[in-house]
Amino acid sequence: MSKQCVLLAALAAALTSTAAAQPVAVAIDATSAGQPISKLILGGYFEPATTGVWAEMLYDRKFLRDIDSQPPPSPAFPGARRNPWRPVGGDDVVKMDTGRPWVGEHSPVVTLAGTAPRGIRQSGLVLRAGTRYTGRVVLSGDPAAKVEVSVAWGPNPADRQTIPIRSLTGAYAKLPLQFIARGDTQDGSLEITGTGAGAFHIGAVSLMPADSLQGFRPGMMKYLKELGISIYRWPGGNFVSGYDWRDGVGDADQRPPRFFDPQRPGIESNDVGIDDFLFMCRLLGAEPYIAVNAGFGGAREAAEEVEYVNGSIDTRMGKLRAANGHPQPYNVKIWGVGNEMYGPWQLGHMSPNQYWIKHISFVKAMKKVDPSIKLIASSATIEEMSWGNIEEEQFPLDEWNWRLTGKVPFAYGSHEDWAGGMLANCADYIDYLGEHFYAHPTLTVDAATQRFVKSGDPLELIVRRLPNRLAYKFEAWQEYLRRMPSLKSRDIRFALDEFGTRTPGKMGPPPGPMVSALSNALTYHEMFRHSDMVAMAAYTWAVSRGVLTGSTGDGVGFLPDGLVIKLFRDHLSERLPVTVSGHSPQRPFPGVVGIDTAQTPSGSPTYPLDVFAAIHPDRKTLTVSVVNPTASAQEFDLSVSGVELRGAGKLWRLAAPGVDATNVAGRKPVVEIVESAIGQAPARVSVPAVSISVYELELR
Repeated sequence: MSKQCVLLAALAAALTSTAAAQPVAVAIDATSAGQPISKLILGGYFEPATTGVWAEMLYDRKFLRDIDSQPPPSPAFPGARRNPWRPVGGDDVVKMDTGRPWVGEHSPVVTLAGTAPRGIRQSGLVLRAGTRYTGRVVLSGDPAAKVEVSVAWGPNPADRQTIPIRSLTGAYAKLPLQFIARGDTQDGSLEITGTGAGAFHIGAVSLMPADSLQGFRPGMMKYLKELGISIYRWPGGNFVSGYDWRDGVGDADQRPPRFFDPQRPGIESNDVGIDDFLFMCRLLGAEPYIAVNAGFGGAREAAEEVEYVNGSIDTRMGKLRAANGHPQPYNVKIWGVGNEMYGPWQLGHMSPNQYWIKHISFVKAMKKVDPSIKLIASSATIEEMSWGNIEEEQFPLDEWNWRLTGKVPFAYGSHEDWAGGMLANCADYIDYLGEHFYAHPTLTVDAATQRFVKSGDPLELIVRRLPNRLAYKFEAWQEYLRRMPSLKSRDIRFALDEFGTRTPGKMGPPPGPMVSALSNALTYHEMFRHSDMVAMAAYTWAVSRGVLTGSTGDGVGFLPDGLVIKLFRDHLSERLPVTVSGHSPQRPFPGVVGIDTAQTPSGSPTYPLDVFAAIHPDRKTLTVSVVNPTASAQEFDLSVSGVELRGAGKLWRLAAPGVDATNVAGRKPVVEIVESAIGQAPARVSVPAVSISVYELELR
């Protein structure tokens, strides 16, 4: 079929006064189509196990840390929180009893002295008037102890509700709590105090809004479900290399709290274990992806974890799952073996020749339990090894900084070619290559100094840093095929289970929220173009940068990154890619090939626009996605061959007044997806600055 000019709608004017360049020619050939875009590309990520979607209001609710009034030392790891529990009545009234703990290594015991209240308090709670809160407390104590649990929303005696607890015994007992706040505050508190004689132990305490969904924040669940994130990776991340899945099953109040790992002071409550995570996935209609501990963990524990999740009730771990209230197997199909095991910062890191053996032992043990599962290998192409080497040496989080020998970029076949080594030694034990990639949008690598420097690049280049790192992975795969032809007979694809933009604080503040949204959109385009190579992907900040949260931490709306996921989930998932050509190739990209860019820049030959097109499997619609990553409006002329258009359709557009635009709780959204109809209009189409436009055109 000869090319025909297509009439599309010019639905937006320029957002700036900058004159647009010569209109871009965009040609789509839908004669043949590629493999379907996996719906699992639009995935998300959780780390650590208990995350921001959990409704628990109390920190360290099972008392991992000592309780005293002394300010804690500065945290050694960003995001670590101090212990908010403080003694009521002086430091000497609360001791940590290691002889008779309820859970973990110790539990607080409070010594009483008559009428003066003694106990513990946690402040900083956000309470809302009229809201009902439910919880529980685990106590034991002397019969003469009179204990009260109070929630306070103000300084006056009337600004609190108190529940008296009497008739304690020497055995721990779990007691229900229920409160209704009568005022708003950002600094409410919960107190557990006692009077009388003797002492009492506190085993655990919990407080949540009563509308939580089996512990999950209802607003977060509402908006995450609407975003339609297709798969969630859990429980991490670096965290998983020190995680024992057995800590997260059974009675939540008796799951031991742990530090994230021996060097990080943050606390993991283990309130969200495997059963809770899988409940959440079912609630959201998302595929679960479970990562197993290949750091400090072993193959036996990983196999038992698979058996707990997928084994029949007749197996040892299946019996345990049933005893925990879940008799039916979950049949989780996607599992990850370890996380970033190539990195010296990783707990349990070992040299490549040792890790290949470990990986194979994990795969054998896990597939012996369930041969149907798909396993993701912890992999890193040379660009990831090179980029990460510079980042860790220049921007170390702490004493973990490292430096591999030799100048970057590293060479194929070298000791540092982790992915190449994995493929050469255990390709038979790899279903997917688990690759990570991040980008500092405003930084580029200086080859001479082997360091990141500020680039000073315009918007259309800084948002391409992330997709250009991905583009190199596809080039690396072609090199691996050349070096190892036997790979051509194996269906090994990428699982891009961590990616995103970030900027080290010492190099200045991060760029605006729309820089991340545009970077992600361009990166998704690159994944879609390689639909035959990408099995799944998980955006690292799909939850935290996807859902807008209010003062209580619950979801209240969408953020730009989440809207990108929603836009593509609704209109491109499972579509068939078709060819896009043009007369304006992408410009050479500043940076070092093999570290922060590829030989061939990412994107379509439609500079400065990036255009991707796909056809529905029923061949009734053609979808065209156009990203304008510039600060000015652009125009394009579109021609289509291989299909016949009806001349009608719809447009969904995500546009922003600038790169700093985002949505703020309590205010009208400034970044939204706006839908409109496409009718008869000029053939030349205008797209606004800083925008993503998805056209769905009806076919005859």
